[in-house]
Amino acid sequence: MQILIGVIVGAAVGVGIHFLVPLRDTRGVVVGPMVGAVAAGVVWTALTWAGVGIDSVWLWLSSPVVAAVVTYPVLLVLSRSRVAHDAREKTRLRIG
Repeated sequence: MQILIGVIVGAAVGVGIHFLVPLRDTRGVVVGPMVGAVAAGVVWTALTWAGVGIDSVWLWLSSPVVAAVVTYPVLLVLSRSRVAHDAREKTRLRIG
């Protein structure tokens, strides 16, 4: 059940990064928290399977750190690709 704490912390990190990365109007509100939650959950699960106990500081530090390290570039790439795609579509459709 402690994995829920890691997932919730990862989602909270994702919310913070959602507001940190520019062009947030080009992506959904839930994308950042979901990427953060999934990244934290995967790290928590992998470390637990590797034998790291819940009393280890590595388990508690790695979840938010990996969530931040994964979420920031994912949101940055998604935002930039959306802007580029929208520009190509406007050109293709001959809109403004």
